[in-house]
Amino acid sequence: MENKKYIKIGLIGLGTVGSGVFKTLQDSDFVKVTKIAVKNINKPRNIEGLDRALLTDDPYEVVNSDADIVVELIGGIEPAFDLIKTAIENGKHIVTANKELLAKRGEELFNFAEAHNKVVLYEAAIAGGIPIIMPIKTILAGNKIDHIEAILNGTTNYILTKMDVDGASYDDVLKEAQALGYAEADPTGDVEGFDAAYKITTLATLAFRQRIKVENVYREGITKVRAEDMKAANDLGYKIKLIASARLDENNRADVRVHPMLVSKSSTLSHIDYVKNAVSLNGHPVGHITLSGPGAGEFPTASSVVGDILAIAAEIGKTDYLLPMMRCNHHKTAETINILDTENKYYLSLNAKNKLGVIGNIGKICEGNNISVSSIMQRGVSENNTADITVITELCKEKDMRRAIAQFKESEYINNVNSLIRVQI
Repeated sequence: MENKKYIKIGLIGLGTVGSGVFKTLQDSDFVKVTKIAVKNINKPRNIEGLDRALLTDDPYEVVNSDADIVVELIGGIEPAFDLIKTAIENGKHIVTANKELLAKRGEELFNFAEAHNKVVLYEAAIAGGIPIIMPIKTILAGNKIDHIEAILNGTTNYILTKMDVDGASYDDVLKEAQALGYAEADPTGDVEGFDAAYKITTLATLAFRQRIKVENVYREGITKVRAEDMKAANDLGYKIKLIASARLDENNRADVRVHPMLVSKSSTLSHIDYVKNAVSLNGHPVGHITLSGPGAGEFPTASSVVGDILAIAAEIGKTDYLLPMMRCNHHKTAETINILDTENKYYLSLNAKNKLGVIGNIGKICEGNNISVSSIMQRGVSENNTADITVITELCKEKDMRRAIAQFKESEYINNVNSLIRVQI
């Protein structure tokens, strides 16, 4: 019996994930990596059995090769976008882990792929090793999903967990995370919420079956979260997490955002610690489900990439229209809700003068802005005769809260607005 023809894979990028993909596919007799683009061809690679003849420092060699599937693992917009387009024009299917590209140029990319009857799969772009794209597209396809809450960035989750466990400051934990390799030298993409915003943009587009524009996603990072907020949250029965959320209202408008949140200790997401990720979603008829696991790393992310490769490889040569369920089939752009028009509960930390009338002044400002207070607590008096006061509100409008914050800053009773963090509803 003649040997089965193998499917050829072109790999762009041989970093952490690319190495994991190569190692995972090494023993396969069904698919074979035949070309690999790297930045530095002379760099030593800790990969046993790597034939260096496969390496090139020109990624266009990969997209112009005889590969059946091109796997893009370099990230960023360019040259990734042009490389993928060229590969599609050359008749290749695509697997990518590029969350920024999908969030910013996804519509263009999927339309281009469809025009050329090619498939783009991207399971690894949202939650690393956690399977979420294929479940939504297949086994959950019969559901109307109306709410997602997720922890989608391991770096920020690690920092917040360490702040919580060690009682340490953000700056100290960030330095430690950088030393351990959990945070980049420039951590802006993670700690300011860009990474999570890219991911929730694509996830919400998929789940709601209408396009979410990344510029309409509200984004706030973790750099202002203090050790004192962690302690106060714990005392109140919460943990602080960077939450990526997406919700549809009764008029099918989308509220999509990324920001720190006080998450109830009774919630599954409050127990997702260190570099783990999780996605909780609510749909009908399934109800509420949570998927959690490693959101990054060599082999967890490679698991998702290889799953996509094998899904495409299994179809090549058997049909003229591969994986119809996995293709992009929504072209309507969602109407999005501005953060100012949303309703939230809030945790507010104020530093106030220790004198009569402070609590009354806080209550008066809240009342004047249609804000109902759920609890108010004074947390000790310091040597300089000031006190930290913690307020938890009932549901109120973001625009009303912002007006109240401006008034607190002008109040003779209030020295400083320490923190404003939204509370999980």
